[in-house]
Amino acid sequence: MQRSLSRWVPADLARTRFNRVLEDAFGDLFSPVVRGEEVSNRNWLPAVDVAETPDGLSLYAELPGLTREDVDITLENNVLTVRGERKFEKDVKEENFHRIERSYGAFSRSFTLPTNVKSDAVEATFKDGVLTVRIPKAEEAKSRKIAIA
Repeated sequence: MQRSLSRWVPADLARTRFNRVLEDAFGDLFSPVVRGEEVSNRNWLPAVDVAETPDGLSLYAELPGLTREDVDITLENNVLTVRGERKFEKDVKEENFHRIERSYGAFSRSFTLPTNVKSDAVEATFKDGVLTVRIPKAEEAKSRKIAIA
């Protein structure tokens, strides 16, 4: 059903004014329409879970649409940093986007690790859009049972 200007109701007018106020204040972050070739390039941070086991720490980062070549992991001064970039495919000829809600652009996440980890034994794998980083604990940091004499 198509709306005509003669049937413009106050709620629609208020919604339009509200959208305009949001666009003026926050740019295209709240814009319901994509203008030309503009793409959402606001910063995005991938979701990350950090878990601890008796043997070490595991970090799981959701990176849909990326490959292992798109991701860079560094460890310096007990700070683990995961960087990457999700690029928008501008070569799409057949599609005319009406809305783009996924975020694109570079990201960087940093995590301060405890001092009792083996920084030289960190391993990373990437499968099905999930980056897994395993950080083993140093032997002296692992809990052990002490016998009573």
